[in-house]
Amino acid sequence: MPTNRVTMRSIRETLRLCLQAGLSYGEAGRTLKLSKSVVGKYMSLARVAGVNYELAQSLSDEALEARLFRPAVPRASHQLTPDFAAVHQELKRPGVTLMLLWEEYARDNPLAYKYTSFCIKYRAFAKTQQRSMRQIHVAGEKLFVDYAGDTVPIVDAATGEITRAQIFVATLGASNYAFACATPRQSTEDWIGAQVLALEFFGGVTRLIVPDQTRALIKSPDRYDPQPNRSYEEFASHYGTVILAARPAHPRDKPKVEGTVLLVQRWILARLRNRRFFHLAELNRAIAELLADLNNRPFKKLPGCRRSAFETLDAPALKPLPAQRFVIKRWKSAKVNIDYHVEFEGHYYSVPHRLVGARLELRAGAGLLECFASNQRVASHPLSALRGKFTTTPDHMPASHRAHLEWTPAKLIAWGQRIGVSTAAVVTWQMEHRPHPEQGYRACLGLLALARRYSDERLEAARTRAMAIRAPHLRSVTNILKSGLDRQSSLLAADERVAIEHDNVRGPDYYH
Repeated sequence: MPTNRVTMRSIRETLRLCLQAGLSYGEAGRTLKLSKSVVGKYMSLARVAGVNYELAQSLSDEALEARLFRPAVPRASHQLTPDFAAVHQELKRPGVTLMLLWEEYARDNPLAYKYTSFCIKYRAFAKTQQRSMRQIHVAGEKLFVDYAGDTVPIVDAATGEITRAQIFVATLGASNYAFACATPRQSTEDWIGAQVLALEFFGGVTRLIVPDQTRALIKSPDRYDPQPNRSYEEFASHYGTVILAARPAHPRDKPKVEGTVLLVQRWILARLRNRRFFHLAELNRAIAELLADLNNRPFKKLPGCRRSAFETLDAPALKPLPAQRFVIKRWKSAKVNIDYHVEFEGHYYSVPHRLVGARLELRAGAGLLECFASNQRVASHPLSALRGKFTTTPDHMPASHRAHLEWTPAKLIAWGQRIGVSTAAVVTWQMEHRPHPEQGYRACLGLLALARRYSDERLEAARTRAMAIRAPHLRSVTNILKSGLDRQSSLLAADERVAIEHDNVRGPDYYH
């Protein structure tokens, strides 16, 4: 233990105050501005070395240091030294402690290190490892995920357009077993979809997943209590895991994946730098081939490789995958319009009319849109890509609107035919001659409303007269019924009409 002149002077003063002045360790420490434990340590070293104050004064600093801080005497047999690389790996197993490993090492071994020496030597070994390996990760506990900074160009063979594929990386805490794949972007769907592939690659689920606090996954970033978005929560619930997002700007919270990202960039992406890819699937096949080589590369300071460490440590500790793969779903909050429809990606979907004005949660996935109010599903529709169009369920409509909807043009014409030939002709005329179909539809509903006040015979007679005078309008039919003209028997036939001669009557030829 190397020391300096100030330290040796402090040791001499400690011996003087405690041995000659008779001060306690605490009093000597306050006088020398040292802690009580440091004073005790100095006195213990002097007692073991047989050094008192007078002898300390007679020795030089180098000689006193040599007497107090004697180098450790190595053990006679090198076979007694534990395999600390194996100890480092064993500590990653659930429930394994240094005490347990020492007991196994010292059992039936009278020349074994004492527990304290064992721990000191192991910690010295651990300090020689890379920074990313200093933490002890329990097998099957954590999966670290991130995106690499480098991207890979994808060339469109038809247009020559180049897009940049993003490289997702995941690594297990205990074994460093790695996974990588390419995604089109870093959207929520890409992040979650890549993690689904990672879990399937590992063949199981860790208890925790550690991502960045990216906006694609975390709706409320926070140093202490980040909140995952709804899709990421559903992903975690489906696989029975927990999200533990790393603190912002703290890469040491996930050093495992930071180191694996560098390895992927050096051992995979660098080897692909001169290759041209035309499809994302082609790139992922190339990554998978090189990934196998990366996982089989031997460790430099630990026994085995990532694959063997995974098979020994993480694989037995992972929770099984669920029976069904997770289907990514998109969420959106939407207010119910006055027409009891909500909008999702330009299309409008109906919900029960009693929810007008309420705010609902919409979930889209697997070709289905689901609407939730107070965590209860109130409606579901097949997803539609037709922007500006409507998907309406009749049960969602008020009774009056539902009755209105039931009268389609075909049903209105069929109703007119049941009344009579003239009624059918008037209904058909409304459908064919109105400037807009909605106008003809509403006029027919007005004709239908007359059936509640007049008999079928009168309706048919009124519409016969309206057709004869070339006025098959709702207003004309209504006026005929109100004035009783439908009851007159001297209705002129079309071939009996008398031409009216007048200067203000233009005649049909005027409009040609």
